Amino acid sequence: MSKKRLLIIEDDVDVSEMLVTYFNSQDYEVFHAEEGADGIALARSKMPNLILLDVMLPDMDGFDVCKELRTTTLTKYIPITFLSQRDGRADKVAGLELGADDYVTKPFDIEELRLRVQGSIRRAGRDHLHEARTGLPGGPMVEAELRRLQQEENWAFLNMTIIGFGTFRETYGFLSADEALSLAATVLTDVVTERGTPHDFIGTPEEARFVLFTFAADVAGIKTALVDEFNERAKTLYNFVDAEQGYIVVNPGTADERQEPLMRFAITESSVFEYFERKHAE
Repeated sequence: MSKKRLLIIEDDVDVSEMLVTYFNSQDYEVFHAEEGADGIALARSKMPNLILLDVMLPDMDGFDVCKELRTTTLTKYIPITFLSQRDGRADKVAGLELGADDYVTKPFDIEELRLRVQGSIRRAGRDHLHEARTGLPGGPMVEAELRRLQQEENWAFLNMTIIGFGTFRETYGFLSADEALSLAATVLTDVVTERGTPHDFIGTPEEARFVLFTFAADVAGIKTALVDEFNERAKTLYNFVDAEQGYIVVNPGTADERQEPLMRFAITESSVFEYFERKHAE
């Protein structure tokens, strides 16, 4: 199963080392930043499942970090838990009003914090804010973003499908299939971080299908990079023989034996409104 990604934005060395060590031991993939600006950059490039955010940072106030994350399309749906020595009601209210999901005061019990982190990630998945295996916004959030973008101009819609995903899952199993979905989300995030804009949106309205709303000028370059990157990295999910020959042998030794190509990205640049009208008609 793909690890949950956790971003810790904390400048206190003792606290950050304790959190990184503990959550690594709990099988999270942990990223750490000591300053707010670095944390914002990591949030955009790594798309964590949750952010632990200190209020008092050396370069900027944690509340300002939260505001920046919540007003940037690429990061606004990531759950945020504040960590703070400020235990006043006004500070908690201010943090929650900015869109944080939880507010934990220091010193905290690490086991309680773990449960709070798990709960926030679980709620995001249950409420379809995030698809559990990819960490990306799910169907309802995709449609909410589309409604918002109807008032915007100069953006493009990319509709992406993992061709061969079903065959891969039947051959390699559900856990490997989850890794394939996680890989697709990682490739999308990496490419959009490098070539897109902070106002771009990535989502997954259904299994093995992804969408990108982008304001980038070079949409063709993004499409090429996505296809090349995913198709190459997907080979690492196969055993050596399948990867080398470039296909899977399905039903070997039977009358139904056949060769199926490795997974690949198929991307269409189409009318987003036609796509969602067709989805609702199904």
